[in-house]
Amino acid sequence: MSVWPRKRARRMHARIRSWLSIKDAKPVGFAGYKVGMTHLIATDNRQFSKTKGQNVFMPVTILECPPLRVIGVHVYQQDAYGVHLSSSVVAPGSKFLSRSIPAPKKDTSGNLANLNLNTGNYIKIRLVVQTQPDLVGFGKKKPEVFELGLGGNLNDQLNFAKQHLGKELTVNQIFSEGQQLDVHAITKGKGFQGPVKRFGVTLRSHKSEKTKRGPAAMGGWRGQGHTHYRIAKAGQMGYHQRLDMNKVLLRIDANPQNINAKGGFKHYGVVKNPYVLLKGSLPGPAKRLIKLTIAGRPAKNIPAQAPAISYVSTTSHQGKT
Repeated sequence: MSVWPRKRARRMHARIRSWLSIKDAKPVGFAGYKVGMTHLIATDNRQFSKTKGQNVFMPVTILECPPLRVIGVHVYQQDAYGVHLSSSVVAPGSKFLSRSIPAPKKDTSGNLANLNLNTGNYIKIRLVVQTQPDLVGFGKKKPEVFELGLGGNLNDQLNFAKQHLGKELTVNQIFSEGQQLDVHAITKGKGFQGPVKRFGVTLRSHKSEKTKRGPAAMGGWRGQGHTHYRIAKAGQMGYHQRLDMNKVLLRIDANPQNINAKGGFKHYGVVKNPYVLLKGSLPGPAKRLIKLTIAGRPAKNIPAQAPAISYVSTTSHQGKT
């Protein structure tokens, strides 16, 4: 019941409802495409770990992170009725931007220099960015367009927006190795599934009436004249938006040759852009866009420094030598 209703997500990339407030004037998030998983050997640097100082095996997920292009700025204002978009400034995007949104007819980036924050009740400024999947090797061209939250005070946010409007952002400008990140993603879709696979309902006896792959006698759960909504039923499984917290960023690297598996990664291909390694598994299938944000509630028992990596597996995922 912690995740209900279990319905399909509205779109293939996650919606982030709130952004963390930080002192630094920089974006608090980034996005990358899920490549797959591999493993590495690193020195355990956790203070109270039984294997402290020893080389340990770590499963990691690879995200390819081509630069994000800043194509606009949204300025928000607050009044008695809430927070509203006050003004919007746009700059030219890539040639594939028109596949996602109507291409802006003119460049209005000059209007940002005339914005006076003292004249209205402005409260926040956000960047509008587009991904560049045409730089990735799996054939996608249609970019995703979304907002990025900014840290710092209002004047710092405005200065950052002026400097980067129409330019590119890279992942090493925002994150650093050893940092804890929150992962926002859409899980792999499983379609319409029954109660056994969807909720783990126990199979009933082969002599039971009507069905063996459904919940048993429900008693009081049927007492209201209908089946209670908390009863395990068949329905949509997967393709849900999920948040995976406090994932450790082990490596940021601009040289994809250090990570490419022989013969390429299954269902993805070859990494061509800067990439990051995150400890553990992440939601979603290969090629799906995953959004990363600075951890909102970081764990206290995770060291601030990334462990020293001595080996990263690049063996073939397809049996090639």
